[in-house]
Amino acid sequence: MTSTSRRDVLKTLAVGSSVLLLSPNVLLSVTRRKKEKLGVALVGLGYYSTDLLAPALQQTRNCYLAGIVTGTPTKAEAWKKKYNIPDKNIYNYQTFDQIANNTDIDVVYVVLPPSMHKEYVIRAANAGKHVWCEKPMAITEKECQEMITACRKNKRSLAIGYRLQHEPNTQEYHRIIKEQLLGKVKEVNCAAGYRDDRTNHWKQIKAMGGGVMYDMGVYAIQGARLGSGMEPIAVVSAQTSTTRPEIYKNGLDETAIATLEFPGGVLAHIKTSFGENVNFMNITCEKGDIKLAPYSGYNGVRGSSPLGEINHPYEVPWQQAKQMDDDAQSIMQKKAMQVPGEEGLRDIRIVEAIYRSASSGKRVMI
Repeated sequence: MTSTSRRDVLKTLAVGSSVLLLSPNVLLSVTRRKKEKLGVALVGLGYYSTDLLAPALQQTRNCYLAGIVTGTPTKAEAWKKKYNIPDKNIYNYQTFDQIANNTDIDVVYVVLPPSMHKEYVIRAANAGKHVWCEKPMAITEKECQEMITACRKNKRSLAIGYRLQHEPNTQEYHRIIKEQLLGKVKEVNCAAGYRDDRTNHWKQIKAMGGGVMYDMGVYAIQGARLGSGMEPIAVVSAQTSTTRPEIYKNGLDETAIATLEFPGGVLAHIKTSFGENVNFMNITCEKGDIKLAPYSGYNGVRGSSPLGEINHPYEVPWQQAKQMDDDAQSIMQKKAMQVPGEEGLRDIRIVEAIYRSASSGKRVMI
């Protein structure tokens, strides 16, 4: 053996020895291939996960249903069979933190009552997972900030499930407003609601985040913000009410109306209800009106303006699939989330201001 070949062999042995000294985690990080799809675990298997998110995850290109978290064993067994989920990717609320050790799961999607969002977003971030959280983000602005801080501390992304901000018709009317293609906005009128006859859902339980403002009210707030292209500076006035106190008890809001003031004196009049089927938005601009009905429907947003029809057709659950694909792509490309936690915080800040105005009967600065 020549001196040159001996040196090559010794170099090879030295490299091999150093590799053996590396920890298993370091070896995994060196050898693991970049994922083509992110694994998503759904936390909470109620209607939204069952009827919309799980079917949407069968259509996504950038992510897939990798795991579930549920407190109901029968649900776990049914989902396991339907979606071929391995046992090691099925958790309950007591074993949830063990998700930190599961490399199949990259993202935890929190789909629980709002009162539980803060706890599980923070636990997911502490487990080293990226987090998607359904709206409303939380009960208070303070909780929202704690969730943002936890994700930032753990260097994990946080996105809020505002499907409409990923939706092409919403993006189109917002572009018209932003580029002032119809001049400046003068006024916004929007309403979002449906008749909810349930009596024991979290939406009818105050301690769990119930009340219409936290649910459909967030759509109305989003409509006002996107429709004006600005952030509100005050709640001019607000009222909450119910026609069914046996369901919406102890002052819980079945219906709410509010007037928001934006810079330049622009007003947005919003209405939201669990007692009425209503869904429209009219944006009055200097050069004509943008009219949308519905403006927040699952199966499409449709509207018109002097510039033409606003109607990109699609079917349920396309919106949810688009939202999750966009968010997964942002994570993989290490880009800012399209709808970060700060966006959810802004809406909760406005919700709280509306409640203060309704309670006091006074104008409330935001």
